[in-house]
Amino acid sequence: MIQDLGSHRLENQYDPERIPAPEDFVIFWRDRSMLIAEGEELSFPTAAQAGDPEGLIYLFSVDGRGFFLGRDPVDLPGFRWLPSRRLRALPAAPKEYVFAAFTAMHLAEWYRRKRFCGACGETLNPDGRERAMTCPRCGEKYYPRINPAVIVGVINGDRLLITRYREGNGISALIAGFTEIGETLEETVAREVMEEAGIRVKNIRYYKSQPWGVASDILAGFFCEVDGDDRITMDRSELKYARWVPRQEIILQPTDYSLTNEMMRRFRDGEI
Repeated sequence: MIQDLGSHRLENQYDPERIPAPEDFVIFWRDRSMLIAEGEELSFPTAAQAGDPEGLIYLFSVDGRGFFLGRDPVDLPGFRWLPSRRLRALPAAPKEYVFAAFTAMHLAEWYRRKRFCGACGETLNPDGRERAMTCPRCGEKYYPRINPAVIVGVINGDRLLITRYREGNGISALIAGFTEIGETLEETVAREVMEEAGIRVKNIRYYKSQPWGVASDILAGFFCEVDGDDRITMDRSELKYARWVPRQEIILQPTDYSLTNEMMRRFRDGEI
């Protein structure tokens, strides 16, 4: 998955006093697009290339190399704006940089949206001790938003329920959805499968989780089995495809970044 970095290491401790070194990266984010180097390999402007702009916010580091957010997007020679949905399709992208880009998107969007206090309207200030924005007037504090969601592998004997969303890139997927207020993750699984496929499930069991910064999500993967009738009643407002697919016929996604793809692969290979 995207966060499986091998020998590389993400360090996300909050450090508001960190000063960018010339070789540290600066993330510029505008209209759901990121400024990256021209060409196929994923790289970002360095602080030296960006002219060491003012107001940089330290995000995290990868193998000790810092990533900073530039609050004011700029155009730089030798760089281009790439929509977020195309980042994972770069053929020569080092995985650690793709994961860094996804994580930076999460924080960049949060900083973009959290400029004013929702309680009193005052301009927010960065907190000096933790990753938060604090209101100087009423004291309200805001932390990065993380949306809990589930990915569900529904098993029917030797077949898996494969879907494709009505909108998007049309690749194979699993049932997925966000957790509602007052709902457990297991209840989310049962509800989403019923809503999207009209199927009851049983034996719901947790598999693994994944941060997914593109949508500010934390994904929780579950497997479960059909409970009774296996006839699919597809929610056509959400999906354009929903079928029981035998193991050997499962088509994986183009990259191995997602929890969804890993779950499909493990079932296809007889590991689940």
